[in-house]
Amino acid sequence: MSETPPDSLIPYDEIVQDALRAVVGRVLGEVQANGGLPGQHHFYITFKTGAPGVDIPQHLIERFPDEMTIIIQHRFWDLKVRPDAFEVGLSFNQVPAKLVIPFAAVTGFVDPAVNFALQFQAQVEDEEPQETAPAGNDAPIAEPIEDGSNVVSVDFTRKK
Repeated sequence: MSETPPDSLIPYDEIVQDALRAVVGRVLGEVQANGGLPGQHHFYITFKTGAPGVDIPQHLIERFPDEMTIIIQHRFWDLKVRPDAFEVGLSFNQVPAKLVIPFAAVTGFVDPAVNFALQFQAQVEDEEPQETAPAGNDAPIAEPIEDGSNVVSVDFTRKK
């Protein structure tokens, strides 16, 4: 008996990741609805800068070609939360910028005020399937009879 669990046909990992990203959306939605952060709460949000749907200034992409962490604390504006993404205004070296970040691009969310943290696996677009060589043990189970009929002949003889 194998100790390795069978592969699931239900994508539990993706479902859990989506549910946890919904936590980030709900928290940001409450900040938007309340007009600011409550108490000492503040957020570190890490995301993939090259992920689909991310819209940030080019100078930030050049500086952070893979991943970037933003801080939402004292100086942010125009926070807008959508079902699939959020928008926020932040300043980088005293230059204002508008960022659009899909929740699928988020890889980390931390609220240090209450020691709360979530980490996510980056969601990447489906890559093209890799070509694979046919398996050597996949011999045909049935061979058609060459008389032109639709009958298939199957050999049930046992190997001794």
